[in-house]
Amino acid sequence: MSDRDDAVRVSFGTAVYNDDGDQLGTIRGFDEHGFYVTTEEGIQALSGEHLTAGAPGEAELMWRCWSCGEMGDIEEIPETCPACGAPKEDIYYWQED
Repeated sequence: MSDRDDAVRVSFGTAVYNDDGDQLGTIRGFDEHGFYVTTEEGIQALSGEHLTAGAPGEAELMWRCWSCGEMGDIEEIPETCPACGAPKEDIYYWQED
């Protein structure tokens, strides 16, 4: 763990490092469990095509605002939350049943 006490904002494509300073990969998505990191170059951010659980139509991948709970179409992630103005860093992936 880091000795830094200040908060660090992360977003899609942010590099993730271990305690030794070695890059582990880049952030490709977020959900209620945390963030997802890819170790392969050329992997894009998480999208609806990445859904593998359940049959088609059982769940929908959406974006959700951490600040106010607003949700929207994953293919149209806004730069700021249209409901409360929170920055893109506060928007994460959400699987809606």
